[in-house]
Amino acid sequence: MTPAEERPVSPGTPVRVLLVDDQPLLRTGFRMILESEPDVVVVGEAGDGQKAVTEARALQPDVVLMDIRMPRMDGVEATRLITGTERGGTVRVLVLTTFDLDEYVVEALRAGASGFLLKDVPPEDLAEAIRIVARGEAVVAPTVTRRLLDRFATVLPSASKESAKELAHLTDREREVLRLMSRGMSNAEIAGELYVSETTVKTHVGNVLAKLGLRDRVQAVVFAYESGLVLPGGR
Repeated sequence: MTPAEERPVSPGTPVRVLLVDDQPLLRTGFRMILESEPDVVVVGEAGDGQKAVTEARALQPDVVLMDIRMPRMDGVEATRLITGTERGGTVRVLVLTTFDLDEYVVEALRAGASGFLLKDVPPEDLAEAIRIVARGEAVVAPTVTRRLLDRFATVLPSASKESAKELAHLTDREREVLRLMSRGMSNAEIAGELYVSETTVKTHVGNVLAKLGLRDRVQAVVFAYESGLVLPGGR
């Protein structure tokens, strides 16, 4: 399913959330926080990645709040299975982690997560992050993603023929927009850099995401690194 075919949660519709963490007390805490929000509904829980995949397929939540380190199957593999090409719907994953500079976070983003949060996130930020992801946006800035990718560049694969082939689908201007996106630049900043209108940039960004089959700008940054378009530490 391409980004153009994905349908984010409509305004006014409660966001359905699946909680995944191997610590019952943490799941209870997150449930209490989220159930106090009028527009969020917790539809299920899972204590490991394997059950998370099963529950996600059965319940089709809008957002899965996913721990990374769990028994039986970790959150990275679970994310890959939930958001992969064989997924049955438009389930999005928001990863929870103890450390922001964590190579597992990089792997989770590569696997298809729409962002990540630290486990000690304030309650109001947790709820808002879930709403943002449900709308089809990313909750971690591309600049943060780039910092992570620079830090853990050794875990990224070398540019493959497949990614190079996908890059060839982009026009020269679209590749330039992708390169600027990977620097964490906003549409307005890209417009200023390229001397075009913000509307034009928005069109280019949409074309990049659609042609590469990406969900959001964070996924675009990951692709830019994996394809070799952007090098660690480079501009």
